[in-house]
Amino acid sequence: MTKGWLSSLEKVDDYRWRLPTSYKPGMRVPGLIYADERLLRTMAGDQAVEQVANVAFLPGVVGYSMAMPDIHWGYGFPIGGVAAMRLNGGVVSPGGVGFDINCGARLIRTDLTEAEVRPVLGRLADQLFRDVPSGLGAHGPLRVSNNELDDIMLHGAAWMLDRGYGAPDDLDATESHGCLAGADPATVSRRARERGQEQLGTLGAGNHFLEIEVVEAVYDEEAARAFGLEIGRVVVFFHCGSRGFGHQVCQDYLSVMEKAARQFEIVLPDRQLACAPLDSKQGKDYLAAMAAAANFAWANRQAIAHWTRGAFAHVLGRPAAELGMTQVYDVAHNIAKVEEHRVDGQSMRLCVHRKGATRAFPAGHAEVPPRYRKVGQPVLVPGDMGRYSYVCAGTERAMAETWGSTCHGAGRLQSRGAAKRSLQGVDIVGRLEARGIVVRVRNRSLIAEEASEAYKDVADVVEVLDRAGISRKVARMKPLAVIKG
Repeated sequence: MTKGWLSSLEKVDDYRWRLPTSYKPGMRVPGLIYADERLLRTMAGDQAVEQVANVAFLPGVVGYSMAMPDIHWGYGFPIGGVAAMRLNGGVVSPGGVGFDINCGARLIRTDLTEAEVRPVLGRLADQLFRDVPSGLGAHGPLRVSNNELDDIMLHGAAWMLDRGYGAPDDLDATESHGCLAGADPATVSRRARERGQEQLGTLGAGNHFLEIEVVEAVYDEEAARAFGLEIGRVVVFFHCGSRGFGHQVCQDYLSVMEKAARQFEIVLPDRQLACAPLDSKQGKDYLAAMAAAANFAWANRQAIAHWTRGAFAHVLGRPAAELGMTQVYDVAHNIAKVEEHRVDGQSMRLCVHRKGATRAFPAGHAEVPPRYRKVGQPVLVPGDMGRYSYVCAGTERAMAETWGSTCHGAGRLQSRGAAKRSLQGVDIVGRLEARGIVVRVRNRSLIAEEASEAYKDVADVVEVLDRAGISRKVARMKPLAVIKG
């Protein structure tokens, strides 16, 4: 480990570690890392903790610069980083959102059992592989005009639903009802539009996936019942974002923010944290373009959900409604949102940056769908394609302590390059199929990047969330089929 930050860490309890402002002159707030000692050791050689300290330099930051237990190195913020800024005197940073704006996850439950699905699993995987375009630069079957793209930027998932893509209650089971307010198509470049017009309804590559899974454990019966999950039931879990559209929006605004930081004389320890005041034109324009990309991502996942239901209906010969294919939830992982939180006992509007982190609102919160209001917001935590994924629920402690935030996945242990080198010559697909996991992948040469060895064990990550009280375990699922780019 980097001896500097390790020797500076103060143990709060078994699952919280404080990085004091004395660690690095210029930190406005301390850092707070959620991890147990074993996960802390996985950070050896990673610059993520240094990034936690760097985020604490940002003007207007409130409380802590936080890191979830899946923390690893990212652009600007660490992946797994959370920070909230005061609207008055605070800033917004694209490095606190990421290139894949509103990369997120969606979970669809079914009434099907593994015994019903197993005989047709290969056919289901083939149909999904055909119906949901995947891979780097993949183009979808939808082509939208400039005016239609404007409407998608403004209305998100609802635009798709209005055209028959989805079920009526999908929006209620989507964070922010699948639409972030404040989007302005005028703030989006021509190049971002060009990239978005051909990629609506596509999965992408890298760590994006679509999996058929089965619930194998339930930890909270009441919440699992509310979410429609029970042991032995099949679910579909997928993870993707705004594709080239969001990547281009981020790229476009990085140079804008670098100039803005100089203009407003914002001193930064890392140029990747380039930012602008929230009340500046540059800050407002970025938030408007980011919201447009976030809405594109929700529309993208809405299309994928529709084609997923269609694939199941085609293979099983019954309408999706008869198969019980209802949406559990859809959550964003890379986003900056203005939300109401309590600071020193007072209600305050803050801009919460979640970079590789998930919203986790508690029971009773007005933004939790009525059907889940007694148990809390579903939190979707994908693991890796060879082990398991989790569903958790938001808690009051998360609301009080982490701005209603929790982790978004397992978190990488190895870079993509290191994973490919360490697994050279290993037949990852064959290894998975030997365990009964059906695999359909567009580019087999890239599959080693996403092997289990490249990731932390998500069970360890979720245990920290549960023990720290910022999310509670509800259910665990294991993969049956994996679709990747």
